[in-house]
Amino acid sequence: MNLIEQFKNKAREKPRKIVFPEGDEVRILKTAEIALKEGIAYPVILGDEEKIRGKANELNVNLNGIEIINPARSPKMVEYASAYCKSRDVTEGVAKRILRRELYFGAMMVSVGDCDGMVAGSINTTASVVTAGNLVGMKEGFTAPSSFFIMVIPNCPYGEDGALIYADAGVNEEPTATQLAEIALASADSARTLLGWEPRVAMLSFSTKGSAAHALVDKVIEATKIAKERAPDLLIDGELQADTALVPKIAQRKIKGESAVAGKANILIFPDLNAGNIAYKLTQYLANAEAYGPILQGFAKPISDLSRGASVEDIVGVTAITVVEAQ
Repeated sequence: MNLIEQFKNKAREKPRKIVFPEGDEVRILKTAEIALKEGIAYPVILGDEEKIRGKANELNVNLNGIEIINPARSPKMVEYASAYCKSRDVTEGVAKRILRRELYFGAMMVSVGDCDGMVAGSINTTASVVTAGNLVGMKEGFTAPSSFFIMVIPNCPYGEDGALIYADAGVNEEPTATQLAEIALASADSARTLLGWEPRVAMLSFSTKGSAAHALVDKVIEATKIAKERAPDLLIDGELQADTALVPKIAQRKIKGESAVAGKANILIFPDLNAGNIAYKLTQYLANAEAYGPILQGFAKPISDLSRGASVEDIVGVTAITVVEAQ
């Protein structure tokens, strides 16, 4: 059974209400039909109901039993606008104009508890999804959202039976040391919650334990120190080169003393978005790996992003992950 099937099975145990703001998108309509039919989630679609149902009929997509909400006509608009005004210094009129945009209305539904999570990004950028997602706020102790990919690599002896978490590969361009530490802590939480792993976190660099001197290396060293101070029991080590983090024989040669992570890492924290994004795409195509993500983390409630090239199957998978997060 592949990873997504495992998430689907877990989602079916306790389906949650998930909002899809991009109701005009064909893939979203098909996903909503599948999610309800397979018992993965209770979908809510945002947009003009007449247009959505018309498009669904043309596609032979069955939306019976699926709630469709037009934000501009919703009786909840006044309540949501009031909540928005409390979190932002704007007038009610401005709040209503903002919340007529489906992405923000959907995030507010999650914020107030009317939905358990949001899935978007099929036609919106990651930046737009993250900005809207800020309405739900951050988990305690976190200052900014981040993202990770679950990489499943065939015939790979490293990580967790060939599975690894790569972070951050989708959101933070140049994280500070503090932000990098938060990415590590959030990724460890995600590994426990979603995958049931005991996290072993490697803070990656082009240096291993002082083999090179540079300001970029210093940032990773500082981030590791901060993460250890905030989570003393977490298995985390750095700075480590990627081969040292993954390959036991290399770790034995390069590491002096004991390390609970070197040669055994299942979570790789990249020093910036350049490194993380390049690494996940190289792994995906050169190693024929399955790449699940970007999965957003750090928010107080589940907000999930999609690749704009995502297939219906991909979106159903992200929906299942979002439900499991909400559980």
